[in-house]
Amino acid sequence: MQKLRCMHNSLHLSGALPTFPEAIENTMSSSSTIHYNEASSQKVLDGFRSNFKFRLMLMGRLPMGFLSGMRIKSITGERCEVTVPYKWLNKNPFKSTFWAVLGMAAEMSSGAMLLVHTHGQKPSIATLVTGTTARYHKKATGKTTFICEAGAAIKAATLKTMASGEPIEVICPMTGYNDAGEVVAEFTFTWSLKARLPKA
Repeated sequence: MQKLRCMHNSLHLSGALPTFPEAIENTMSSSSTIHYNEASSQKVLDGFRSNFKFRLMLMGRLPMGFLSGMRIKSITGERCEVTVPYKWLNKNPFKSTFWAVLGMAAEMSSGAMLLVHTHGQKPSIATLVTGTTARYHKKATGKTTFICEAGAAIKAATLKTMASGEPIEVICPMTGYNDAGEVVAEFTFTWSLKARLPKA
């Protein structure tokens, strides 16, 4: 399984793939049958940018996210900011946000962009979290904002699996900040993507 890794300040790929922006261009040119559905991508972006639609989606698909007060502050195809508050429902015995609530918001900062790039594509793409790491720096005693900038790596992985049908792993780092701009926590989530190509 090939892996794509996205770093905060610079994007690079391991394995046989070239660095950005050549990765996306070369992947797209590797097969004339690949058609990335920009309209579907934009539709998902518009849905995430509507707080009402996002909350409705959480209520139906991720009830704990709905109850936590998680929000998407901003999102593009390349970058996503997700906030989660400190409140009674989210707290731990140490008067800070429970680690699992922080992890849920961190995962959403990559997962939202994953949906942007994979939803509505043909062939359809199966996605799964295969790994995660976490490091905590400060107590989360207020709103925590997670920022993930792995969108380009996610799109490259999407195009790669659409061309090959092989599973691709993309490692997405994200950092959580408090309102003072201090780092509260750092996470990585590893996503596996695999296009459901017709069997020969």
